[in-house]
Amino acid sequence: MTEKVFQASAESKAQAKQLRLFALLAWFVAMAGQVFAILKLIHDETLVWLVVAIVVILILTIVGSWLWKKANRLDPASEQDKVKFFIQNQLGAILGVLAFLPMVIFIFTNKNASGKTKGIAGAAAVIAMLVAGITGVDFNPPSIEKYTKEINEQTDVLKKINLNNDLVYWTREGNKYHIYEDCQHIKGRDGISSGTVKESFEKKGLSELCKTCQKRAIKQNDVSENILSEKALDTAGSE
Repeated sequence: MTEKVFQASAESKAQAKQLRLFALLAWFVAMAGQVFAILKLIHDETLVWLVVAIVVILILTIVGSWLWKKANRLDPASEQDKVKFFIQNQLGAILGVLAFLPMVIFIFTNKNASGKTKGIAGAAAVIAMLVAGITGVDFNPPSIEKYTKEINEQTDVLKKINLNNDLVYWTREGNKYHIYEDCQHIKGRDGISSGTVKESFEKKGLSELCKTCQKRAIKQNDVSENILSEKALDTAGSE
């Protein structure tokens, strides 16, 4: 079987670009907020506002990381370029830390800040930095190679249970692909698209087969579940 190599569709790339722009905007505002907090809020009189600023900056960094990760799943990097792959997938963690590290340093080294300000604001900033860094880490980063492997494995599974046919269906809002257009989970819905497993990956980022369709195909085509690997069955989710 010829290997089907994943390639993000133009639509997915455009959507990923938009998400990355929003992520960068969120991070930019977070950095600007940090500068403002350093210059204006490291004082006892503005301690409450400094803590509020830390919380707002944390929210912005988390939102930015979430958008960035979502974009990476639509348009992943290749593992062949190790530096680009690392930076693209862990940028949320890097910027999450940078959104607080200068502030943490300024809080604890500011000679005009009291022990109260350093204790409360410093602790809040350190905790926020750790949360932003951890939530920004992608512990299972997507890649072209991973998607290519999944596409070929799932295409092989699909053909085994569906009489060598790899045509699938999906909807705009759904998060699974389906073997049957009249599956109860998508029947009657608007905007049903069809294509190969590879196309469902590239156009919609779908990577799971509807379990209802899987069971129906196995029964309808009189296929023994023993021909499928345990891993393949475990990864086939329900709608």
